[in-house]
Amino acid sequence: MERKKVNPAGPELSRIITGVWRWENLTDQETQRMIETSLDLGITTFDHADIYGDHTVEEKFGNVLKRQPSLRSKMELVTKCGIKFPSKRRPATKSHIYDTSAEHIIWSAENSLRLLHTDHLDLLLIHRPDPLSDPMEIASAFDRLRNQGKVLHFGVSNFSGPQFRMLQKFLPFPLVTNQIELSITAVDPFFNGDVDTLMEFQCAPMAWSPLAGGNLLKEKEKFEAIAARHNQTFTQLAISWLLLHPSGIFPVLGTTRQDRLKELAAVISGPSMDKDTWFEILKISRGFDIP
Repeated sequence: MERKKVNPAGPELSRIITGVWRWENLTDQETQRMIETSLDLGITTFDHADIYGDHTVEEKFGNVLKRQPSLRSKMELVTKCGIKFPSKRRPATKSHIYDTSAEHIIWSAENSLRLLHTDHLDLLLIHRPDPLSDPMEIASAFDRLRNQGKVLHFGVSNFSGPQFRMLQKFLPFPLVTNQIELSITAVDPFFNGDVDTLMEFQCAPMAWSPLAGGNLLKEKEKFEAIAARHNQTFTQLAISWLLLHPSGIFPVLGTTRQDRLKELAAVISGPSMDKDTWFEILKISRGFDIP
């Protein structure tokens, strides 16, 4: 599996990332098998968020690391914070809000460390842009966690280009990525400046829902015909399309299936997509030709 840095000053990650947001209903054995299958395929990076599975998935994943602590040295752990909602597991939370205060960021990171049974996070992301965020508070929290060695690198998720650039101005070290929705049906970031901003800062995007959420697409038959022409499955085509982009996109696969991991890991060692095919897919997705 290819490995790359998301930023010159950032961590080296596997080019495909295993996302765990759907792992809530996996048994402990199934969770362990998904972790081990990912690692066997060279997919060493795992994407979490504190809220996944109603605040249960980090603990479920961490229980595997508690039983087999040697696995931790073979992986990179990414998690996100900043969203709150009422839950039995968070009885003090009264409403659905964003909270990017220094106090909450630090508490959330330390809680993730506890649940994941690790002494550091490789990458911590602010999950959503908070309209009430104080960039000085975020900077203070990031600086403290970094100086204590609890978090090695920081980034954001779902930020616009201007929001990314604004927060970066308050930090003495680089944000290393922005995790955004990117797929053959979510192409706006290629045109609204979000991806351009990341390239300006030499940051590779992380793409959530890179398979368009697994939904049937209006033009799926056309995409499948292109895939067959290239001896790929439709899902392999979707990942190949993202990988061609010069920003160096890292697709985050939200699957609970070992066979799907194997299928998509094979894309990395396969032939690259050509530009003609890339633009053919873009035109089908947008429903019109380029100017």
